[in-house]
Amino acid sequence: MLNTALLAALCVFVCFGGNWLWGQTMIERPLVVGLVAGLVFGDVRTGIMMGASLEAIFMGAVDIGGALSAEPVTATVLAVTFATTLDVNLKAALALAVPIGVFAAFISMFLKNVVMNIFAPVVDKVAANNDPKGLVRLHFGMWFLNYFVFSLVTFFSVLAGAKPVQQLVDHIPANLMAGLSATGGLLPAVGFAILMRMLWSKQLSPYYFLGFVLAAYMKLPSVAVAAVGLIIVALQWMRDKQLMDLENKQKALTTTGVHTTADAPNDAAQEEEDFFS
Repeated sequence: MLNTALLAALCVFVCFGGNWLWGQTMIERPLVVGLVAGLVFGDVRTGIMMGASLEAIFMGAVDIGGALSAEPVTATVLAVTFATTLDVNLKAALALAVPIGVFAAFISMFLKNVVMNIFAPVVDKVAANNDPKGLVRLHFGMWFLNYFVFSLVTFFSVLAGAKPVQQLVDHIPANLMAGLSATGGLLPAVGFAILMRMLWSKQLSPYYFLGFVLAAYMKLPSVAVAAVGLIIVALQWMRDKQLMDLENKQKALTTTGVHTTADAPNDAAQEEEDFFS
């Protein structure tokens, strides 16, 4: 179990820390984290399934300033670890991942907003001394410390929590496990609902209902619905481009003094008067 805990901590460090090493590279998303954890634990299929399900759940989770609604990396790694090494039901592991993600968010906020602030006077002093190399060392040193400590949280969670989780799973009644499985199946819908609350508008509603009809009544898979969406986007882009080109052409004609189509009746009357004169 020590090796499992080390591998889980490594996954968190690589995905969570690597995401912010060169800017936000989006490798902290559950879809990527699930793939990485699946590769590490030798079960890519389970990793991708868990990552895709958790991506749907945490898709609408938005971090504002220093406040985090949930931390998906730890949740995904622990869910994949439980599902692959403890043979926990996928939907039950999915249900366990949500409270883990919320709890991990509090740890992340404490590290970033409290612990890392201890180094603020040091950063100010190095900057006042005009020491760019010192700033670089501080930057990468604080980066390593923050995500190393966070990885330790995952390490000890797996190491100390593996047996209790296994015992808990073994003693869970069949009815409760069925309830956890049903809850896990509903959680992606909750994630999409959170996302829709932020994006909903009257202009987007026809596309939403179109996707619902395609998926619910025409039984099209998600890939096919996404392809239809791409086609609609392409058509809308071409229409907007035509309107923009027409507007720019109209402005150019007005600027150069060339008569527009609105002046066509007056031009015809003038030509007729010149002809008969």
